[in-house]
Parts: sequence; C-alpha cells; structure tokens
Amino acid sequence: MEKEKRHIGFNKPYLTGKETEYILESVKSRKISGDGMFTKKCHDFFEKRYGFKKVLLTTSCTDALEMSAILIDIKEGDEVIVPAYTFVSSANAFVLRGARIIFCDSEEDTPNIDIKKIEMLLTPKTKAVVVVHYAGIGVDMDPLIELSKRHNFFIIEDAAHSIDSYYKGRPLGSLGHISAFSFHETKNVISGEGGMIVINDERFFARAEIIREKGTNRSSFFRGEVDKYGWVDIGSSFLPSDILAAFLFAQLENLDDIQNKRKYIWEYYYKKLMPLKDKGYFKYSHIPDYATNNAHMFFIECRNQTERSELISYLKENGIYAVFHYLSLNESPYYKDKCEKTEMVNSDRYTDCLLRLPMYYELSDDDLKYITDHIFNFYKVNGG
Repeated sequence: MEKEKRHIGFNKPYLTGKETEYILESVKSRKISGDGMFTKKCHDFFEKRYGFKKVLLTTSCTDALEMSAILIDIKEGDEVIVPAYTFVSSANAFVLRGARIIFCDSEEDTPNIDIKKIEMLLTPKTKAVVVVHYAGIGVDMDPLIELSKRHNFFIIEDAAHSIDSYYKGRPLGSLGHISAFSFHETKNVISGEGGMIVINDERFFARAEIIREKGTNRSSFFRGEVDKYGWVDIGSSFLPSDILAAFLFAQLENLDDIQNKRKYIWEYYYKKLMPLKDKGYFKYSHIPDYATNNAHMFFIECRNQTERSELISYLKENGIYAVFHYLSLNESPYYKDKCEKTEMVNSDRYTDCLLRLPMYYELSDDDLKYITDHIFNFYKVNGG
C-alpha cells in the first residue's frame, strides 16, 4: 500500500484559543475602532515587558516604517542607507518621502547589514540608516550608535523579525531612535496583518500620535489635554482596529509558550542537520555572542542556486514547502536604474543560496523527522 503523502507547509498561523473570545469581548464593548481596550493592553504589555518608552500599534510594519520616515522629516534629496538584502518596505517607506536609497551589502557570515561598510557610504546628505535584524539576530548596534552620534543621522530599526530578541541584554527595537515591528501571520506572534512603532526618542512622542491619527491631535483631545481637536500636521490612518489588537493580545499572553516551542524546533533542526553542515553541504548563519536567537526562522545557505532549486523541488515532491527569501533590492526592476551599480557580493549570495525551512508552532517531532530525513536523503543522492 502506497504511503500517504504528507503536506507540510512553510507556515501555519498558530491560535492560542483565546483569540475569538477576545475579539467577541472587543465587539461587545462597542469600541472596535483604533485605541480601544485591547490596544491599550498591548501597549502596556510591550512597555512593561521590554521597557520600550512609547509604543503604538499600527496596521502593519510597513506603516510603522512610513511613520518613521515622516517623523524624521525625510525630504527630497535626503539619503537613507538600507541593506540590499531586505524586504521592499525597508526602502520603500523612505522612497515615498523622496529619499535616495544607498544600498549596503550584508555581512559575510550573517544576512545583516555590514556595519563596517556604512561609514564609507555616509555623505552630508545622509539622514538615516535602516538596520534589519534578520531572523531576529541583532545587528552589532554599538558601533552604529557611535557612528550616528559622530555623523548626526537617525537609526531606524526594522525589527520585523525581532520580537523577544536581544542585543547585549537590551531588547531589539529599543536601540535606534525609532523601530518597527511586524505581526504578520508569518511572525512569532501575529494578528494576521499588523505592526507596531516603537519611539525611543522622546522628541517624537507627541508627533507620532498626531501622524498616526490622520495628522490630528485627536489623542490629546480624548485625554482631555485640549478642548477640541483639528488638523495640525501631515499624517494618515495608521492605527488598527481594536479587533486586531484583541487577536494580538491573546498571542502576547502566550508569548513564552510560543517562544519555547519555536526554540525547540530551531534546536531540533540545528542538531539533526549538523552532520550535513559539518560535511560542507550547506552553512548555518552565525549568531554572534552579543545576539540572542528568538527562533523566528531556521535557514541554511546552500552551496549554489542550482542546488537550492533542486532541494526545494525535491522537498516539494515530498509534500514539504521550503522557500527562499529576499532578492537584492539594488537589482529590483523598480530601483536598479535609480542607484549606483555597486557589487553586493554577500547580499547576492544570500539571494541565490539561502533556504528557509518550515517553522511554526504545530510542527511535531514526527514532522521534523520527516523534513530532516528528506534533506538527508537529498544529499545522499545529490551531495557528491
């Protein structure tokens, strides 16, 4: 009898069981627009657990990045340094305000931006540097912070992958002037679509609320700080429904459990696949001593693009869905003619060779064995 073929997707959103209960509670409160009771609960959670100075939920991490660009007054002609190996929002948020993007290569041993290469890219027009903590592995922030003080530019942390991860004991997202988080369904804790802006520089506190509320001082009005509210700045509708916040709060209550399971899965992959890594069939990413691992993803770096494609196809034939990730943004159809032709050796290598394995809470030991056994089978036949 033919063995039943499995289907193991790349991602499966995890439900804790309280999401619909809290959504119903939010609906019954008759306050389902932005900044309802569950939004406040989420804000309190992040400020207390991580010591973030001010947090505001947004409808996406992209929105949080767009708010960042407005807050630091990006204008036509400003330059913003961005890693080439990242999602389009890391750059697009600043392009929308007129910035010229200067791409920087990744490190050799992590997909993170290479801090050592940033100084040579700085000019008098540099307004900000965007860092992406890829896979929740912290960028080496101290040298960048020192560089920021000497050259007077803003640091924006794209912390989309970085919930519950740390740099030298400090939470990622607390180190730059502003940071942006994602709660997309592929992240560790989710609300389907959703994000958060973290304000670490107090000069932006009041304006962040205004920009998020369509450019009005509506939040001040509801706190009784002004007797009427009006249009006082540019802005947009960046705040999410309290229904999304209700879903997110159910996730946050279970953050430790979610993290423990994801770390277990990560360690399983790491240990089980080590013999193949030691034989040189692929590489693991380096996790520096100053960084922690929040198990946002588990990825390997294949030897070349052809082998990666063959491995993806082999796994897919066996019902396992592994995926590659970003394409170097400097080579994107939209921006390739707008930036200088600079070689991005490491970013291009990750573009061609990085492979992400399935990672979600409900993966069982049997699933993990099935996945890793098939990776061993592939290299037994094709490893050469």
